[in-house]
Amino acid sequence: MEYVYAALLLHKLKQEINETNVKKVVKAAGIEPDETRVKALVAALSEVNIEEALKSAPVAVAAAPAPAAAPAEAKGEKKKEKAEEKKGEEEALAGLSSLFG
Repeated sequence: MEYVYAALLLHKLKQEINETNVKKVVKAAGIEPDETRVKALVAALSEVNIEEALKSAPVAVAAAPAPAAAPAEAKGEKKKEKAEEKKGEEEALAGLSSLFG
């Protein structure tokens, strides 16, 4: 994961994402870079438009706490809301995993 973070940091700083730069970032984080992983990451990202990938990636937003439920609210409604919330979280994670999968 630290290699992906290094690539994202380099992208944010508008630096070229190449083996040398990724190694420098990973090393600066206190980790000895793995040559194979660095090469694989750089090769995988060579044909990816990172800006477009970031724009199209779903963002999981922390939901605000729900107000206290009215006493008359049915239990079925609560279960339905929880199921919808879980489904949304699963879709967001699926989208994110396809980005880096």
